[in-house]
Amino acid sequence: MSDLFDLAMPWWEFILRAVVVYVVVLGMVRLSGKRALGQITPFDVLLIVLLGNAVQNALLGKDTSLGGGLLLAATLISLNYGVGWLSQRSRRVEALVEGEPVLIARDGKLLDSVLRRELVTRADVEAAMRQQGCAHISEVSMALLEINGHITIVTQKR
Repeated sequence: MSDLFDLAMPWWEFILRAVVVYVVVLGMVRLSGKRALGQITPFDVLLIVLLGNAVQNALLGKDTSLGGGLLLAATLISLNYGVGWLSQRSRRVEALVEGEPVLIARDGKLLDSVLRRELVTRADVEAAMRQQGCAHISEVSMALLEINGHITIVTQKR
């Protein structure tokens, strides 16, 4: 029973590990692109589960104590709250963490190089157009890939 709260490493190492893993995984998620975040598939759920398992040892090291797990949980929740708080108050932090909308079409023309960079297919744009009542690309004034991965279509005024 005494092992339940005995930490296998100093308390500050748990916090340091949590900060490093949080920042690195956040960076990897941001690099994966907006479109990947906007479409959750069964493969994405599997990736999330495996990612959690993969970073478990990086967070816990050799520790299996209740106290270590609770300290890590508190640190990760605090980090998440802190990043949200900073993002709310700083446009620069918000852009770094959340990203910014990206123009993917203008004046009836798709921006192919941007589509490739953002991993958006023509079929994705066409589906968004249909959902938003736009029949043909020539009707599009502007199309934006939003920070949540969804595509917003602005049609030309008639």
